[in-house]
Amino acid sequence: MASPVSTVVFPAAGLGTRILPATKAFPKELLPLLDRPIIQYGVEEAVAAGITQVVLVTSPGNTMTSAHFAPSPELEAFLTEREKTEALEKIRAVTAGADVTTVHQTEPLGLGHAVLMARDRCGDAPFAVSLPDDVIDADPPALKQMVDVFTEMNGPVI
Repeated sequence: MASPVSTVVFPAAGLGTRILPATKAFPKELLPLLDRPIIQYGVEEAVAAGITQVVLVTSPGNTMTSAHFAPSPELEAFLTEREKTEALEKIRAVTAGADVTTVHQTEPLGLGHAVLMARDRCGDAPFAVSLPDDVIDADPPALKQMVDVFTEMNGPVI
């Protein structure tokens, strides 16, 4: 059965001031947790919850976050040529299962405003909001649990 929630919004347009200087030149959501960026855990959780559309809300100067989720033909060709199959599979897994798009929040006006920037991508359909610096290890995934409650209650879940 398809999920009634097919889109998730990741507000990631903040300036990362709480953890400066680590975020002076590097987006907070891309800081690594073990072997991958924090936000990738959230995208993987969304895919596990049946969500197929991911909307990243970033600041206009942040091109690194969307680049992380974009295909990388040159890197894939290099890994294929060198027969680095395991690395190639990891790279391809980054974007597997979800269509990732980016919208911009041109000035930092808060979480609600960041979510509002994704309105055109969500339309009138129900959607989820996931904060990219919250990582919850649960089985089933926390977002899947919330989508299930949404389905059961036919209303918003916080």
